[in-house]
Amino acid sequence: MRSRFITLLYHDVIDGSDIDASGFSGPGPAAYKLSAIDFHKHLDAIASSAQKFRREMFCGNRFGVMNPTPILLTFDDGGSSAHTIVAPMLEARGWRAYFFITTRMIGKPGFMNAEQIQDLTSRGHIIGSHSASHPKRISQCSDSELATEWDESIESLSELLDRRIDIASIPGGFYSRRVAAAAGKSGIRILFTSEPMQSTTRVKNVTLIGRFSVKRGDPPELPAKIVAGQISQRLWQYAHWNTKKLAKNVAGPIYLSVRNRYLSRKS
Repeated sequence: MRSRFITLLYHDVIDGSDIDASGFSGPGPAAYKLSAIDFHKHLDAIASSAQKFRREMFCGNRFGVMNPTPILLTFDDGGSSAHTIVAPMLEARGWRAYFFITTRMIGKPGFMNAEQIQDLTSRGHIIGSHSASHPKRISQCSDSELATEWDESIESLSELLDRRIDIASIPGGFYSRRVAAAAGKSGIRILFTSEPMQSTTRVKNVTLIGRFSVKRGDPPELPAKIVAGQISQRLWQYAHWNTKKLAKNVAGPIYLSVRNRYLSRKS
């Protein structure tokens, strides 16, 4: 039987004018970084919608309170704002989240260090892998490269947290069955994608959970509508995502180059 989750995908939250203060730098990552003020508005809208539609927020156990469609908040990359801004804002509401770490970036400028990651775990948040190096197109990695990305990341986090990590998210949204199968061989049992869907699917021994992405400039009403289960919003995201996925698969590096030039001019 398939489970259902409403899962929102965020990245970094910036308090100030330096867009590169947390997480990866450049126009691509910047498109997913919210200001602290806007993020606070998003949380208000999510809380209001969750209460109105009687949905439960993730508050500390592995999958949250198992009502028919629990709400999960996830944050990719492992930027420093996860510890300094995001977690305190969530905890003020009694919420907890999933934080996915690019392990080769641990301790580097703009990213969490080992002590901060350990602290998030002690406060009830869930830590998972976001690969070792965050390859630009993980779906194009060779089998040996995929094994290295997942094995190295899982081993680093498991040693850091003194327990086996078996949860991860896919960097860049470049999902393929090969990526999921390689994750399973590395011991990952729960893998978050960027596919905007609520129902879980499986690839061999790996459970896949889709997520609805939120970007800088998105109004608070967007996550609120997703939490409410508004079909039109979910269908729009699904259509938009699959159009973008087709462009990624067909154009490959050209898509990334054009996208970055567009985002540079826009910013």
